[in-house]
Amino acid sequence: MTDQIRRSSRSVSGNIAEAFRKRKYPKSFVAKLIDAEGEAAETQVWLLYALACGYIDEATKSRLYENCDRILGKLFSMGMNPEQWTY
Repeated sequence: MTDQIRRSSRSVSGNIAEAFRKRKYPKSFVAKLIDAEGEAAETQVWLLYALACGYIDEATKSRLYENCDRILGKLFSMGMNPEQWTY
């Protein structure tokens, strides 16, 4: 489970980096942001599993889950307003 959390959480930043490189193509930029959102949401699911299995405590899950929520909010905002980020 640790590997899954590590993989999905690292994939968020990788997808953001790809989005940034594709910023002159707004549709490609948004598509990569959507991929990043998916990976952040997957990370949240793995955190819920980790809590249910007793691998992490509620405080740790809440802190990490809320961080994912903040990232998801920013990604959503960027995807809804790509003109601020693309050229």
